[in-house]
Amino acid sequence: MGKVEHYLLGMDCGTTNIKAIILGEDGSIAAEAGLPSRFLRPGPDMQEQDAMEWWSNAAYIIKTLCEQAGPQIVKKIRGISVSSHTVSLLPVDAAGNPLREAMTYQDSRSVAELNDILNEVGRERFIRIVGGQPSVAFLPNKILWYKKNEPELFAKTAFFMQASSFINYKLTGVMTSDIDQATRTQCLDISTMNWSDEIGNAIGVDLHKRMPPLKLVNEIIGTVTEKASAQTGLPAGIPVIAGCSDAMASMFATGMGRLGEAGESSGTSSLVFVGSDTKSAPDVAVVTKPCPIDSMPWVFDAPIQSSGAALRWFIETMGAQEWDYADSHNKDVFVYLNEIALQAVPGAHGLFFFPYLMGERAPLWNDYARGMFIGMGSDMQRSEFVRSVFEGTAYALRHVMETIKEAGGKADSLRICGGGAKSRTWSMIKASMLKMPVSVLDERSGDVPVGDALIVGHKVGVFPDLPKASERIVKVKEVIQPIDEWAKVYDQLYPYYIDMYRHLDEDLKNLKQTIACM
Repeated sequence: MGKVEHYLLGMDCGTTNIKAIILGEDGSIAAEAGLPSRFLRPGPDMQEQDAMEWWSNAAYIIKTLCEQAGPQIVKKIRGISVSSHTVSLLPVDAAGNPLREAMTYQDSRSVAELNDILNEVGRERFIRIVGGQPSVAFLPNKILWYKKNEPELFAKTAFFMQASSFINYKLTGVMTSDIDQATRTQCLDISTMNWSDEIGNAIGVDLHKRMPPLKLVNEIIGTVTEKASAQTGLPAGIPVIAGCSDAMASMFATGMGRLGEAGESSGTSSLVFVGSDTKSAPDVAVVTKPCPIDSMPWVFDAPIQSSGAALRWFIETMGAQEWDYADSHNKDVFVYLNEIALQAVPGAHGLFFFPYLMGERAPLWNDYARGMFIGMGSDMQRSEFVRSVFEGTAYALRHVMETIKEAGGKADSLRICGGGAKSRTWSMIKASMLKMPVSVLDERSGDVPVGDALIVGHKVGVFPDLPKASERIVKVKEVIQPIDEWAKVYDQLYPYYIDMYRHLDEDLKNLKQTIACM
């Protein structure tokens, strides 16, 4: 391309770390930096983070980027996009000062408040309003808990913010809510795409007044202020867009550019993205959200609770033999696990693994599901247990994909990024399970800040043709085709995977309630 004249700054505020890059228009990384984020656990079922630490870490990271890149590159930064984990409860006063630590999506202290809301609104009506299954992870119940338990702080609250919107406020002085994270709060009425009066009435809060103004993901909300310039080393005046969740930024980082391309960000958990040309019904298990990709006006994004986590659990609890062998032969244990899985036949002789070790999000949306092996026999080999874990996570992926297709999603290929993309065995199983080619992305591709940079780059004109830019920047390492013999086996066994869980669902629910009372 020749001399690089345009750069973008992409940042992701994750629950475990904040990381950012300066990306050139040619796809080069001019600078990258990150810092870990602390978890605070003040009591049972409580998980919080310090919003001022988000900002101090973000400012330090940006300053580090500027020092790495040098002034000649920094002055060519054309735009900034920040994504973050979601949903958090961060109350701020009228001056934007945090009134308490932010409750993260993993904070589950407000179960009683969620039940109160569902009793008030009605479960089915609630689902139709918010377009999703109720969960303690989201915002209405957290706001109600805060109102009931910390009334003095609640009285001082001007707005509830997300991590990225707080960082954006510190950069620009403008308070906003991006539409992507707003759809995830369960405070938004997805039929009107505005804050819900019914949900607000149920918790006794005027959400129109307590939530910052809604902005599109790629809408420019302001520019870097002189104060933020002094704190970060950035030149004042750089445009900042509203940004989005880490989920949506991950989707852009997979390089999805056309309707029919699906994506999976495969790590400890997985995020599955499938585009749609129509808006889904509000009461399906996975619903559409607005998408700024031109050819993809709507997108389904579905979180799977345990994918890589299931493999790690197997190694740490049942894989002592694999650990010992890998150590003695100077092998990576995950690489060895891939080799073992290929020693077993597809379907693992009818051994099923259900990867619901921490409950399941899409498409079950319950926390009482449990991990299970079903179909064990005395003649089972270790290789069949290993293969069944890979296959169980792939069955869960197929369950999500078929649920989305039934709701209107379009998928004929899958792009995989993240740690799961390193496992060729896993990708072979997924390709055969889904009966579609799997494009495995290189290690640089799929990094969330790359997705942030692509979003803002498209907005400010650095990447006028987003699909071409994604193709140039997001690299495919290998395309894996389905294995017909495997696909036939999985077609025969998949219905059993679905039916066996359905038969056990009510028992698992009752079991959790029984254990809770013991």
